[in-house]
Amino acid sequence: MIPTPRYGEASLADLSASVLASLGVPGSDNVLDLPELPRACVLLIDGLGWELLRAHPAETPFLSSLAGKPLTAGFPATTVTSLSSLATGLPPGAHGMFGYQIAVPGEGRLLNCLRWDDGRTDPALFQSRPTVYGRANAAGVVSSYVAAGAYYGTGFNEAITRGVRYVPADSLGQLVARAEEALTGRAHVTVYHADLDSTGHMYGAGSATWRHQLRFVDTLAERIAEILPAGTALYVTADHGMTNPRDRVDVDALPELREGVALLGGEARARHVYAAEGAAADVLDAWTGVLSGRAWVMSREEAVAEGCFGAVAPEHLPRIGDVVAVPYASLAIVATESDPFQSSLIGMHGSLVPEEQLVPLLWTTR
Repeated sequence: MIPTPRYGEASLADLSASVLASLGVPGSDNVLDLPELPRACVLLIDGLGWELLRAHPAETPFLSSLAGKPLTAGFPATTVTSLSSLATGLPPGAHGMFGYQIAVPGEGRLLNCLRWDDGRTDPALFQSRPTVYGRANAAGVVSSYVAAGAYYGTGFNEAITRGVRYVPADSLGQLVARAEEALTGRAHVTVYHADLDSTGHMYGAGSATWRHQLRFVDTLAERIAEILPAGTALYVTADHGMTNPRDRVDVDALPELREGVALLGGEARARHVYAAEGAAADVLDAWTGVLSGRAWVMSREEAVAEGCFGAVAPEHLPRIGDVVAVPYASLAIVATESDPFQSSLIGMHGSLVPEEQLVPLLWTTR
């Protein structure tokens, strides 16, 4: 049985919906039973999985002291999908942001959703669902997004942060100071920090470099907790966990995995495989044969029926691969010639296994 995310019960999308409800924004369900307060700050640490947090208490004295429980990220467990779920309060099937690289239906090409560097795809059309930030502002709750200035104005940012007051902050001190300034009146503040994720990709989750970075993350959370005004809740969460796969299957080195494949999307731990016309069944058979015992390999219809994405809007179905391949063993599905950078990473994520799927929900109030 495939372990699917807990949409509607305990997922990242439910966190955003519950935060809005706790702030008195109409039309949201507080399924996580968050306390009703005039202000909320969501600290989003990219790459801080629940399993990683529990495995490193020495580096996280403050975070480990907080009350908490795990949430499921959603599928794929990756930044594009999770940040879109947090931004909309919706599961992936509703917002349609199905991973790092996905097909643009009818155009025969992939969109790198994180870089959004194709210059042809309108972010407001590709991700057209209203954001929680816009909904908060419409209800009289000032919504601010505190993050690195480099992300401002990018296509991905435009897709997920419409309606928010974007506050550039390029250091840990700036993140704390800008959050403090934004937490006045009725306020909904999101603070996003990406360095733990990039460190894990380059050096491996759990490496010495990663553990030192985790200690800085713990300090960041503690400093933000210290500046909270009375009547504020702080929620610490993440977009995914991370693993360091030992084994590699190189699609570019195996002709049977390239036969009939028009586009190879997704990422190494959650592949969208788009078949040439009439080749979907053969591609499914080939990928199942090669990856048997190491990955869940499903047709698009099977992945949707299993509930991997939550309920999928009909217009978003073509964005999902004809075949969806999700390693559960210590395996990365790489493409060393067509995507050498992604293939070189040490830490990876995207799968449905707990190490990647579970993220923390930690909280404190003042």
